[in-house]
Amino acid sequence: MSTGEVTVRAASVSQQGTLRTQFTLVIFLLAFLPNLVLTLTARSGTLDPALTGWMVLVAALCGLVGYGLSGVLLRPLSRLEAEVQRGNFAQPHADDPAEIRALRGAFTRLLARLSTEQARRNAFMATLVHDLKTPLIATGHLIRILTEPDLPAGERAEIGRELLTENARLLALVGQMADAHRFEREEVRLTTRPTDLRRLADGVARRLEPQAQARGLTLSVCGQGCALTDPAALERAVTNLAENALRYARTRVELAVTPAGVEVRDDGPGLNVPLSELAQPFNAQPATIAGQQYAAGMTGLGLFIARRIAEAHGGSLTYTRAPLAPPASATAHTIFTVNLPEVTP
Repeated sequence: MSTGEVTVRAASVSQQGTLRTQFTLVIFLLAFLPNLVLTLTARSGTLDPALTGWMVLVAALCGLVGYGLSGVLLRPLSRLEAEVQRGNFAQPHADDPAEIRALRGAFTRLLARLSTEQARRNAFMATLVHDLKTPLIATGHLIRILTEPDLPAGERAEIGRELLTENARLLALVGQMADAHRFEREEVRLTTRPTDLRRLADGVARRLEPQAQARGLTLSVCGQGCALTDPAALERAVTNLAENALRYARTRVELAVTPAGVEVRDDGPGLNVPLSELAQPFNAQPATIAGQQYAAGMTGLGLFIARRIAEAHGGSLTYTRAPLAPPASATAHTIFTVNLPEVTP
């Protein structure tokens, strides 16, 4: 047993001993004081030695009875302490009082929360290592090439642009992970004002158009509407959804303003797990999307941020699969919707 465990054990025993002493004292006083009062009242004078000895004996008996009864009263607590030390305390006993059963339940819930937190922490580390390793390796390789003395100027400029791209990717990743970590622990703070949703969607599309062109995809915007939102936060949510759509779409991505809110549609394969499981921060379970395996925590950060922003607006994030409009009605497309409480035309 380590020194820390011995210290904790000694402190626990000390606390239990203090509680038993208090119980013993209460029982002793309840048993002895009435006898003392009745004796003094009946004698109305000085006690003789025989009576004094008898009262001392009664006091000793009351103390022993109090000590024994306090042990009986604290037996469930002592048993729970031993079971906690062994790590096996979930199963209640038939003679457990309601307070001990409640304490067992509280311990069980606490351990469940600690286990969940540990799993999330492990997933966070897995995400951090996996996501940062690839761009760091690429950056190191580019820097080694850049240090070559006979590198042509054109190649040097191209490598510089690639380094800037990798740096932007790292900064975006760190920002996304920081936001997910913050949104997991505190409320999303909004500064709302009337927002033109079509203008917001057009802005997202303009910024992502180079990515769409690089992948040979069509990125379009449709619909009109206004709502009371925090434009910066809502733009972050729509951008996350649109970037995911560009990653998995086959031919096209569409941002649509509807009476429900803002939809992001693509003709990709869709999700193979429920949105409620995937849109979690630092999910401990790996996922496979479009035949590609993703490490723990990688797939859900953007969706989690979008979900929390939608909820902060009083709405929700939903996912559906629906047929494309004719003539491609035989194909299904993915729809992520940032539902907003009230959208006006």
